[in-house]
Amino acid sequence: MTDAALDLPPIPFDRGSCPFDPPADYQRWREEGPVRQVSLPGGRTAWLVTRYDDVRAVLSDPRASSDGRRPGFPAIRPGQLPFNGNLTGYDPPKHDVLRRMLTRTFMVKNIERMRPAIHNFVHELLENLAAQPQPADLVEHFALPLPSMVICELFGVPYSDRAIFQRNATTIVSRETTAAEVAAANGNVSDYIVELLKRKDREPTEDLFSELAVQRIRTGELSLEEAAGMGVLLLIAGHETTTNMITLSTLMLLRDPAQLRALLAAPDKVAPPAVEELLRYLSIVHPGLRRLATEDLEVGGVTIRAGEGIVLPLQSANRDPDTFTDPDQLDLTRGTRNHVAFGYGIHQCLGQPLARVELQIALPALFCRFPGLRVTTPVDQLPFKDDAFVYGVRELPVAW
Repeated sequence: MTDAALDLPPIPFDRGSCPFDPPADYQRWREEGPVRQVSLPGGRTAWLVTRYDDVRAVLSDPRASSDGRRPGFPAIRPGQLPFNGNLTGYDPPKHDVLRRMLTRTFMVKNIERMRPAIHNFVHELLENLAAQPQPADLVEHFALPLPSMVICELFGVPYSDRAIFQRNATTIVSRETTAAEVAAANGNVSDYIVELLKRKDREPTEDLFSELAVQRIRTGELSLEEAAGMGVLLLIAGHETTTNMITLSTLMLLRDPAQLRALLAAPDKVAPPAVEELLRYLSIVHPGLRRLATEDLEVGGVTIRAGEGIVLPLQSANRDPDTFTDPDQLDLTRGTRNHVAFGYGIHQCLGQPLARVELQIALPALFCRFPGLRVTTPVDQLPFKDDAFVYGVRELPVAW
């Protein structure tokens, strides 16, 4: 570790006594030093930006690069480089070209057309859950399979192959794996998608991977490797985050009966703002978004020099009292969509319309189907994902 890093605090991950709140350091740092240096694994340092306005300013600044290939980029793991086709690791114009190839699929009007299919998936899974011995694991029987079923339908991936991306996702989001292990896991999923894209080229159907194979790869707009890399990002992100949001949201609502009653009293009306508030409140992406200053930046009265790394913890921005009244209070009627749970700027989550619809359907349906739903294990004994970059619960035993 360098001398500079020795005297600096690391990025906090410990949520302390309340598993639903961000690390306590963020509240103190927003007040005492909202832009401060921290240490990163491997003896590196970076600037941590903790206030909402400053986070959004950096995420919308073209001088803050997402290109993990640049020297000094504050990668999550030492030595980790973005894989080919990973949208989050490119700057414009490359980023914009690749993102436009996916935009139509994730347009709100196109995702809205999937509501009937998602309703059917939810009903199927809830009936299967009802048939399980009690207690049953909500993760295994509902929260994990639902987003996998949805993205398999949308992308044209056989649901029987879901274990390939589910298993490798565990490696990719773990804080305890090395850059080499993550690269191998990405490679496993990429190899699978390469073969799938080849099949789609021979026998295309109505799905995203067929569109990439026929309209992009055949025409030379996109290489097979780039398309596979885009697929890795979409498959991993598309199921890992939504799975954890379903599970944590369920647990949070069971702990707040008044909020749950408000949701169930008018689910069609309350579900959309409720989902936005749960996204803000839980903020499950832990390591912060990463950027590199390509020029000197002034952020919160602090000068970040060109070549220095920046870490932007979304969970801190989403609890900033200067932006959200009583930010540590869950309020399903808050009615705000200005949170940054999906990021901000040109790199904000492409799949957010899909995640919103899944959550809006899944949460009310779960509680309507099981009005007596309860968790059978004390919260302090649940296996929270403290060692993962996407926060959640590994198992959630429930009865009804």
